[in-house]
Amino acid sequence: MALPIREQVKYWSIALAVFFVALWVLGGVILPFLVGGAVAYFLDPVADRLERAGLSRVAATSVITAGALLIVVALVLAVIPTLVNQLTALVNAAPDIALRLQTFLLERFPELADGTSTIRQSLAQIGQTIQSKGAALAEGLLTSLASAISIVVFLLVVPVVAFYLLLDWDHMVARLDQLLPRDHAPTIRRLGREIDGALSAFVRGQLSVCLVLGLYYSAALMLAGLQFGLVVGATAGAITFIPYVGAIIGGALAIGLALFQFWGDWVQIGIVGAIFAVGQFLEGNVLTPKLVGKSVGLHPVWLLFALSAFGTLFGFVGMLVAVPVAAALGVLTRFAIGQYHGSLLYQGIAGRIPEDEDQA
Repeated sequence: MALPIREQVKYWSIALAVFFVALWVLGGVILPFLVGGAVAYFLDPVADRLERAGLSRVAATSVITAGALLIVVALVLAVIPTLVNQLTALVNAAPDIALRLQTFLLERFPELADGTSTIRQSLAQIGQTIQSKGAALAEGLLTSLASAISIVVFLLVVPVVAFYLLLDWDHMVARLDQLLPRDHAPTIRRLGREIDGALSAFVRGQLSVCLVLGLYYSAALMLAGLQFGLVVGATAGAITFIPYVGAIIGGALAIGLALFQFWGDWVQIGIVGAIFAVGQFLEGNVLTPKLVGKSVGLHPVWLLFALSAFGTLFGFVGMLVAVPVAAALGVLTRFAIGQYHGSLLYQGIAGRIPEDEDQA
């Protein structure tokens, strides 16, 4: 005999509370395991395809690990130093950029030449503020990152955890299926498939879109001769998961830098603008429809709320679990709405009469 609904709700609520308490208390401890689990989840479809191609699970996992290692080494040796150097140069060049902006404005608005002008004083402080705050922000991020995530953890623990989870992924899923309450197993499986579909479609798809656009923007801007093109391209690609925001922010930053670098060369400035126009067209008409799809069910506003809320409550670990939790809550909310629409609370007595008459 199944437990009453009230008892089931009580036990599931206790389990959920224990989960959030553990997330809050053990955040720093479970971080490498969460990262390793996320990596294994993202790479499991690749391992399944390699298995279908004839490889064993061990061989598929080994091939994926070797490929990931080569990619990481290539990034460390080639891309990351250039990105850091350009970011540092951009922060250091902020005072000169602000000074050139001030000169440009003074030429067209002579009234700003008044030394006591609030606007002029503010413009004069923009560069120093950006430089000091940018340096402090970079130092704070590096300090926090070093304290929360040691190099040893990311070089050893995360890859090892990801390897073993990826190796045993199908077995773990089968074991979890055996632990499901028998009365609700079919419903939980269906909801799990929907959550996995929404999560995989959004995360894997958006990561692919961000990566492709980041590479495109970075390469195109660097070929166009724009200084700090790698930084601008990486920034635009990283925030592409919010529709139009990545192109707007990246485009504004790139065009602003192009105005200072290529002032008077309107063809070159137009090329920089055209790069983002083409990128926006590719994102909206090719990449997002192909890689993400239209039935994901994760609205950007809901995603931002989840990231903000979980990041505030649980820190960096909360941001890692925000997307899967948001996907799960979205699926569960749609399921609850469907149950509500079929309930007496929604339909009322009048809504039940035609159904009873049809059955009679």
